[in-house]
Amino acid sequence: MIPGSQHQRGSYERVAVQRSGRYLYPDNSRVLLRPFLPGGEKRARDIIGRILANKELEMVRGLDYVLQRYSHDCKDIKGLFFRRCDELEHLLPPGVELTPTQRLLIGGYFTSEYSLQSAALFNPSIVPHPNQEGAPPGTMRFVMSLRVIGEGHISSIEFREGLISEDGVLTYKAVSPCVTSPPIQYLRQRKEHLLSILTDLGLDSYLIDVVLNSLDEEFDVVDLAERLRHPEEWGCPVGKGMFECEIEQKAVRDAVLWTAESNYMLEFSNSLNLSERVIFPSSRNERGGIEDARFVRFSDEDGHRLYYATYTAFDGAFVLPHLIETEDFRSFRLRPMRGAAARDKGMALFPRKIDGKYVMLGRQGGSNLSIMFSDDVYHWEEYETLLEPEEPWQFVQIGNCGSPIETEAGWLVLTHGVGAVRNYCIGAALLDLKNPRKVIGRLRVPLIEPEEDERDGYVPNVVYSCGSLVHNGWLILPYAVSDYATTDARVRLDELLKRLVTG
Repeated sequence: MIPGSQHQRGSYERVAVQRSGRYLYPDNSRVLLRPFLPGGEKRARDIIGRILANKELEMVRGLDYVLQRYSHDCKDIKGLFFRRCDELEHLLPPGVELTPTQRLLIGGYFTSEYSLQSAALFNPSIVPHPNQEGAPPGTMRFVMSLRVIGEGHISSIEFREGLISEDGVLTYKAVSPCVTSPPIQYLRQRKEHLLSILTDLGLDSYLIDVVLNSLDEEFDVVDLAERLRHPEEWGCPVGKGMFECEIEQKAVRDAVLWTAESNYMLEFSNSLNLSERVIFPSSRNERGGIEDARFVRFSDEDGHRLYYATYTAFDGAFVLPHLIETEDFRSFRLRPMRGAAARDKGMALFPRKIDGKYVMLGRQGGSNLSIMFSDDVYHWEEYETLLEPEEPWQFVQIGNCGSPIETEAGWLVLTHGVGAVRNYCIGAALLDLKNPRKVIGRLRVPLIEPEEDERDGYVPNVVYSCGSLVHNGWLILPYAVSDYATTDARVRLDELLKRLVTG
C-alpha cells in the first residue's frame, strides 16, 4: 500500500453472487486455415510436381473432395487457396501457366486446419458493443474477447457478441465453425519509437546506431529488413573480438526485426461476423502466443470513444506487454508498450485519463498490484505499489482482473488472489475517483472462488477474469474456470459497493 493512504478493513461477510450456470466449452470443430509447408523447398517442389502431373479430371474430382470435406462453411475458401498459391510462386516450375483448378489444388495442399480451441477457451473480458442499434430498451449489446489455446499450446484471441438483458442475463449470438485471420499490414514507423524500445532492451548502442543511421525518420519494415541483411558490414564495437562481435550483431539484428515487426495492422472483411475473426500470433515476439487480452472502452477528453486492450506477447522465452487499438472490432492496430514499467504481465488501462494522464494497473515485482501514470499510452516508466497481499487467499500474489470500472463511489477494481495449492480467487477493491492511489476499501474474503464443480480443468483451482462491465445496476462478471472453460456471474453493484465503502 502507498505510504500515507488509508483503507477500510472491510467485511468478512460474503457478497451475494448469482452464477449463471452456463458454460462456453472448447470446441474442436472451430478451425483456422493456416499456411502449411512440409519440409524444405525441395519437398514442396516435389509435391507441386505430383499435383501438376495429375490429369485434369482427377484434379477436378480432387478439388471437389477438398472443398466439400474441409471447407467448414468458411467464407471465401477459394480466395484463400488462390492467395496461398500466389505465395508459393517462387516454387512453381518456370514458364508454366496454371489453370484455376491447379492453382486451387496447390493452395489446398499447402494449407492446414488449425483447431484454435483444442485445449482451452478462457480468460474473458467484456465491453459494450460499438453498435447498440437494434438493442431492445433496457438491454445492452456486448463484445467478449476470449483467450483460446490450440495445437502446440499457442494462444490467440477470439470474440463473441450477444445481448445483456435488463436483469443482467447474457445470451450469445450463434458462432461459425470457421474463423479467419487476415494478413498483417506493417505500418511506417518512427526511428525515435524503435530506438526507445531497443534502448530499454539494453542492446549495444554502437550497433543500434549503425543499424538505424541510414534509415529515414520514418521508414518501412521492408527497408529495415534490407538494411539488416548484411550484419557483417556493420563493424564491431571497440574492445570486442570477432566471435563476440558476431553474437552481438545477431542479437541486435533479431531484436530490431523482433521490435519493428510487432507494430502492425489487421483488417477484417465487413462480411465476417465478429465470431469469425481471430487475432492469431503474427509477429516474432508472439510466436509463443497472445495471452490475456484486457479490453476496455476508453473515452478521450473530447468525448471520442475507442477500445484498447492490453495483452502479453510471448515468444517462447520472454514476455512483452502490447496494446491493441480499435474502434469497430474490424480494424486493429497492435503495438508493443515500452518503458521500465512495461515489462511484466497483467497490465490494465483505466477507461479515461485522470488529471490529463493515462493510468494503468500492473503487477511488477510478482506479488503486488501497482499503479502507474503516463502522458503516452504506449510508454510507462515508473510505478507505485497499490495493494499488497493481506489475506491468506492472496498470500502468493494479488493482481487485477481487468480494467477498473468507474462508479459514483469510486474506481471498482476486480482483483485476483493466489493462495495455498495455487488456488485463484476473485476479489475486489475500491479506489478514490480523483486520486486512484488512495484505497477506499477492499474485500477481506473472495467475491468468487472455485466451487467443487469448477476446480478441475487444464489448470486446477482457478477462477479468473480479464474484464467486467456494469449494466442496469448489475456487475456482469464473465470468468474462466480452471483455465479451460468460461462462464459468468452477476452481482448487485450497490451491495458490492456498500460492502467496500462501509466495511
